[in-house]
Amino acid sequence: MRERLIALLRELSVRTGRFTLASGRESDFYVDARQTTLNAEGAHLVGRMVVDRLHPDAVAVGGMTMGADPIVTAASLAAFSEGRHLHAFLIRKNQKDHGTGRWLEGRASVPDGAAVCIVEDTTTTGGSLLKAVERAEDAGLRVVQTLTVVDREEGASARLADAGYTLEALVTRSELLA
Repeated sequence: MRERLIALLRELSVRTGRFTLASGRESDFYVDARQTTLNAEGAHLVGRMVVDRLHPDAVAVGGMTMGADPIVTAASLAAFSEGRHLHAFLIRKNQKDHGTGRWLEGRASVPDGAAVCIVEDTTTTGGSLLKAVERAEDAGLRVVQTLTVVDREEGASARLADAGYTLEALVTRSELLA
């Protein structure tokens, strides 16, 4: 599965050129992992691989919309196909200013104190992943795992470690460039 995911990421998601990343940094290497996680085969592979690596206590998987949307859905469906109830939730980038005003969607199936895994599509410095962790914890969830589809290997792992979390990657930049 891993080798096939790497091949799909190389084919659909990896670009070279001049890019400004979410972190504000410029790079000649860009990974739009959504092109793979929104692909039928890519979603299947990512969902299976997330479930295979999932912390045994995790009852839900969530992350910052929009990169996490296909990942959490694929993981939830993959788990359910095995008889495991793994619920999905999404974290907004901006708080809703109407209705319930929630930061998180999908909480009806995820009770306060639940052990959760926070996922991201591509991680560079870890800033947005840490923001997602903070919002999940502020909402009363217990983050037991952080996972990314692609780690660009530009400091996210160390930054998360400094905050007390371990970043797990399905694929790294080194593997994509090998």
